[in-house]
Amino acid sequence: MRGRRSLTVLMSGLVATALGVTLAATASAAVRPAQDPVPIGPNQTFSGYINNSPPGNVVIKVVCAIGASTGNPASHQPVEVKPVPAATTQDTGFTGSKGNKITATLSYGPAIVVLAGFTSYYVPKNIPTNITVPCSGSGTVVFTPSPHTKTAKAASLPVTFANISG
Repeated sequence: MRGRRSLTVLMSGLVATALGVTLAATASAAVRPAQDPVPIGPNQTFSGYINNSPPGNVVIKVVCAIGASTGNPASHQPVEVKPVPAATTQDTGFTGSKGNKITATLSYGPAIVVLAGFTSYYVPKNIPTNITVPCSGSGTVVFTPSPHTKTAKAASLPVTFANISG
C-alpha cells in the first residue's frame, strides 16, 4: 500500500510540474517581445506609428468637456518610429545621407505641435497630454529626419481625432 501511495504522490507532482511548465510557456508566448532600441542612422527607410496603429488607421483619443471643440490628448498614447523595407509611399520616410534624428510634429489647421524627438527606433514616447487638439476632425503627423539633406524625406501620417468623453 505504501508503495502505491508514493507512486500516486510522485505522479501528481509530475503532472503538476508539467502543467506549470505548459502554463508558463503559454503565458510567456502571449507577451509581446521587447525590441532593443536601434540607433537611427543615415540612409534608412522608416515609418511612424501612433498607438501601434498601421498607417491609415491612426486615431488620437481626445478628452473634451461637453460642448467643447478642443481638448487634450488622452494619456498613454505612444508615438514611435520603426525601420521598414524601402518604399515610396507618403507614410514612409528616408533619413538621408546624414540623418540621425527624427522629429514627430502634429499639424491641424494652423497649429503645429512637436510630439516627440527620436534618436533610436523602437523607443515609444507618449503624446503630451498638455497640448490642445480638436475634439474631432483630422490632422497630420509628420516624421522629419534631421539633419536635413537633399536625400532626406519626411513621412506623413494622417490622423483622426476622436472624443472619448462622450
